[in-house]
Amino acid sequence: MSTLTFKTNMKCEGCVSKVAPFLDKETDIDSWHVDLTSDERFLTVETSVLSSQTVKEIVGNSGFTAEPVDN
Repeated sequence: MSTLTFKTNMKCEGCVSKVAPFLDKETDIDSWHVDLTSDERFLTVETSVLSSQTVKEIVGNSGFTAEPVDN
């Protein structure tokens, strides 16, 4: 399993609740979390299958951005 990290433009719990259905329905995501306490608003995704680009597209489909951060 790998941990993918992204800088996002999510600012609050409301933003997280809007992206949640998109991330939750992806069966290849084992877990995910948005750190709203960080100024960078990092999203971490645990997956064994998905690429950073695929996760970026999933988040993009929800109306938010997710820029990969080198791990």
